[in-house]
Amino acid sequence: MKPRFLTLTLIVFTLISSCKPKEETSKLDISKLPKATEAQIEELVGKFIDAAEGSTIEIPEGYFEMPTQLILDNVNNVTIKGAGMYKTVISFKTMTTGGEGMKIAGNKITLEGFTVTDAPGDDIKTQKCDGLTFRAINTTWTNGEKSKNGTYGIYPVQCKNVLVEKCEVSNSRDAGIYVGQSENIIVRDNYVHENVAGIEIENSDNAEVYNNRTENNTGGILVFNLPGLPKAAGSKTKVYKNLIKNNNHDNFAIAENGNAVSMIPPGSGVVILAGNEVEVFDNQIIDNKTLGVAIASYHITELPIPTHPGWSPFSTNIYVHDNKFERPLAVPDLTKNMGKLIATKCFKAPDVIYDGILDDKKGKDPLKNPMGIFVNEKAEGLRFSRLIIPADGGIMSIKVANDAGTFKGEYLVKTDVSMVK
Repeated sequence: MKPRFLTLTLIVFTLISSCKPKEETSKLDISKLPKATEAQIEELVGKFIDAAEGSTIEIPEGYFEMPTQLILDNVNNVTIKGAGMYKTVISFKTMTTGGEGMKIAGNKITLEGFTVTDAPGDDIKTQKCDGLTFRAINTTWTNGEKSKNGTYGIYPVQCKNVLVEKCEVSNSRDAGIYVGQSENIIVRDNYVHENVAGIEIENSDNAEVYNNRTENNTGGILVFNLPGLPKAAGSKTKVYKNLIKNNNHDNFAIAENGNAVSMIPPGSGVVILAGNEVEVFDNQIIDNKTLGVAIASYHITELPIPTHPGWSPFSTNIYVHDNKFERPLAVPDLTKNMGKLIATKCFKAPDVIYDGILDDKKGKDPLKNPMGIFVNEKAEGLRFSRLIIPADGGIMSIKVANDAGTFKGEYLVKTDVSMVK
């Protein structure tokens, strides 16, 4: 079944909600830092160029306004270490060439104790690294207009054995922490705020996301499998013991080239899109105005469904259980189609919403649960919504079933991240 949502014209009452989060000031204060001299900046560039295997690049306290990228090109066993998360600040605000601020390739790489700001593209991109640690790293943008910010704050792609811990990431116009096309991943103990997507695990295998605080993003935590990438799909992701709160920020992603993140409605806690083997449990999912957890197929994006070997548009083997939900007194988002659908069909923000779209090859009866979607929440008054989408995809013909009991059961996802240190 391939739904096609029609353009909606909604007449709604405007509600000024009480769920707007309190803005929390970062500990970053550039005004108190000594400004690096031109000689110090040149020395820092030289340290990256001349780095040898087994070396440590030490960056002293201060504010470094870089005219160029910092590139580490296929050098192994290197530590890049600042004087402290908010004591060493590397700004790419005035950089005129290149996209990423830091661009890192090599194995056994550690980045620790500094801030990166205002890169035109990604603040820190690491690619094809085996053994990668981000620890106590802060990335942000300080532009007034957020749609002009860079794409990703912390961006490991096509990497193995990845650890992201004790970092702060804000103001990315896509994902704050994005781990894509990678395997063996831990993302823990981070504070992620005021991004479009707080944390995103995309087309990746064997990931654990836990003890993070995702607050005041558009969407708190995303687990996606998207088509057309070098790694066709991912599986086995656990999302647990996170505080996923007040993710009601406006979506300031640029809607181009089928950017799925630009379609996320403000007020989204956890969104699983074409995910496989995902377990979401023991989280506090609080005051997200549109939805707590969404389980969706790629069809919901309204984009063409391509045929790529190894990729499926459907979400399968999903287990949501033992989370704590609290809902704000607020109208769901009305700027994105999913939000409009929830507002018109569910009326109130669901704790868990499942788009109900089936792979006919697996089965056509949703009551037999052919996709392996399991919801086992103990909370009283759980709001569960399953969409019943007609063949014509007409928005006004969509119905909602509140039949959580149909999806009782469990699917324990087996991960092993013991190799990540």
